[in-house]
Amino acid sequence: MFVVKIGGSKGINLDYVLEDLAHQTEPLVLVHGASDELNQISTQLGKPPRMVTSPSGYTSRYTDRETLDIFAMVYCGKLNMRIVEKLQQLGVNAVGLSGVDGRLLEGKRKSSVRIIENGRKMILRDDFTGKIERANVNLLNILLNNGYLPVISPPAISYEGEAINVDGDRAAAVIANALGADRMLILSNTPGFLKDVDDEASLIPKLDREGIAESIDIYAQDRMKKKLLGAREALDGGVREVILADGRIPGSITAGLSGKGTVIKR
Repeated sequence: MFVVKIGGSKGINLDYVLEDLAHQTEPLVLVHGASDELNQISTQLGKPPRMVTSPSGYTSRYTDRETLDIFAMVYCGKLNMRIVEKLQQLGVNAVGLSGVDGRLLEGKRKSSVRIIENGRKMILRDDFTGKIERANVNLLNILLNNGYLPVISPPAISYEGEAINVDGDRAAAVIANALGADRMLILSNTPGFLKDVDDEASLIPKLDREGIAESIDIYAQDRMKKKLLGAREALDGGVREVILADGRIPGSITAGLSGKGTVIKR
C-alpha cells in the first residue's frame, strides 16, 4: 500500500503520471493539488490569489469564502473529474472524492492566522483554512477492498462542518498514516529536493528524518517547505519512506518508487 500526491504546480505532466499509475499493481490512494490552475481561474474570475506568509516562513493561500468557492470548483470539480475520467479511460475504476465527502479529511479550522505582510505582523480572522488531524479510514478501506482507487482533493471539513482549505502534502501524510501505508510518493515539477532551486544538478538524493528541519531552514523555498513538513509527519506516523520525485517525466511513479528523486527515510 502506498499513497501518491500529485502537486498542482505548472509543469507537471498529468497524463504521464496517470498512465504510469494505471500500470501499478499495488493498492494505492491518489491525492492531488491544483494550485497553478486555481491561480489562473481565480485571476480570470477577477479574484487573483493572495498568498500570505507566516512568521515561521511558510507560504499559504488566503482563503475567504469566495476563494473557497473557486477552490471547490477547480479542485473538486474540474481537475478531480478530469483525473477520474482519464483513469477510467485507462481501465482504472477510480472514484473522485473531496475531503468533505463522508468527512473523509477532518480537522480544526484556525480561528485566526498570523501573517507578515509588508514587514508588519497581522492577524487574519476570516480565513477558511485549517490543519487535517484525521482521515476516515473506514471509508477508504471500503473503496480499496472493493477494487476502487480513491482520487482525493482538498478541501477538508472542520469539526463544526465547515469546508476548510488544507495543505495537500500534509493531507497525503495523514491518509498514509491512517492506512498504514509503507511509502508515500510526492510528485512535483522538480527532480526532487534541490539545494539550489535553479540548478537541477543540485538534487539531494537521500535525507533522513533528522535532517528535515535543517533542510527546511537552509535550502527549502516556497512549496517545498510544506512538502518536507508533510514528509516528516508521514514518517512520524509510521510511513517507512517518502520519495520526492519528478512529475514531469514518463514513468514518474515507477521511477520514484525505484529511488529516483529524493528518498527520505526514518
